Amino acid sequence: MRKIVFLTLFTGLMTAGTGCINAQNTPVDPRPGTGGRTSAESERKIQVALLLDTSNSMDGLIEQAKSRLWNIVNTLTTLKYEGKSPRIEIALYEYGNDGLERADNYIRKVTPLTTDLDLISEKLFALRTNGGSEYCGAVIERSMKDLEWSSDTRDMKLVYIAGNEPFNQGPVSYKEICKDAVKKNIYINTIFCGGKDQGITELWQEGAVAGEGKYFNIDANRAILYITTPYDAEINTLNIRLNGTYIGYGSLGSAKKENQAVQDANATQMAPANMAERAVTKGSSAYRNDEWDLVDAEKTGRLNIEELKEEELPAELKGKSKEERKTYIEGKSKEREEIQEKISDLGRKRQAYIDDEMKKQGNTDDLGAAITNSVLELAGKKGYKASNS
Repeated sequence: MRKIVFLTLFTGLMTAGTGCINAQNTPVDPRPGTGGRTSAESERKIQVALLLDTSNSMDGLIEQAKSRLWNIVNTLTTLKYEGKSPRIEIALYEYGNDGLERADNYIRKVTPLTTDLDLISEKLFALRTNGGSEYCGAVIERSMKDLEWSSDTRDMKLVYIAGNEPFNQGPVSYKEICKDAVKKNIYINTIFCGGKDQGITELWQEGAVAGEGKYFNIDANRAILYITTPYDAEINTLNIRLNGTYIGYGSLGSAKKENQAVQDANATQMAPANMAERAVTKGSSAYRNDEWDLVDAEKTGRLNIEELKEEELPAELKGKSKEERKTYIEGKSKEREEIQEKISDLGRKRQAYIDDEMKKQGNTDDLGAAITNSVLELAGKKGYKASNS
């Protein structure tokens, strides 16, 4: 996940249509009452930290995480706060893996809170299980200390910890750290990989109660249920066209664009239906790549293309005049908007089809279902409303 540094001091530079620009070239919200905050700061946020047990017995859990990532994100994209889509940030931790440092309580921060969903996918697919000393309290504490949690009480901040060992193992009291999290309006949700009663006995429910979140149990080894819909093929075809609208720039551009294709391949590897789920995410506002894509960067005001050096430009824009570059980016932006609109429309129809099928087949009890169900319940308490429009 990328970090955005928010500054309280900013330059007096003004740009048409975007207001002020601060020292980091981040748009500043000029509206009265915002106190000169950047537009990213004035956005509502949904921040989610996934803490996954990667001990030997958790291969099924990791497979479910890979398979349900896009479903989880797409649930988050249905949420609105006062009619506006929030900024979605996800962090990833692994714990309980003997391949990690003992001095760190066998815990690793895989990514910070980030909007870079391709990075989350990349790191999920790279996780490997090994050994097992699982300290739930310690990994929750690390996520509290490490991550840049919002201090705004309107933002939704959620931790999901999944595993299969007693919740009270390790040097950190889960009760104390969960209470501390609640004081910061961060809610701890627990997912036990095993029987419901066993999870209760091993204190996973108590962890959720202390963290004012939800307790779930899942069968981590259950085969993933994919529902193929009549819309998947067209969505995946549109996704190929969508990729053609991305224009990499700077030192990250080429590698990030390549990773976009790699994560498409990873999703397809799980199932074509999973790729369709990812494509729906890519058709939404949650899929942001202004760190490396010129269309998104221009849209968010992250940079001014006129300030880029020739060597920072992609091959298709080198040697072009400023006006030619502007025209090219505007064309790709319009093309992307049209493709994303089609994907969004098909995505709504696809979800309606899946909802109907799920009523016939019954709910799954996998990681995705546990997270999406609790997200919707907690969202209502925080004033967020689900909308498929």
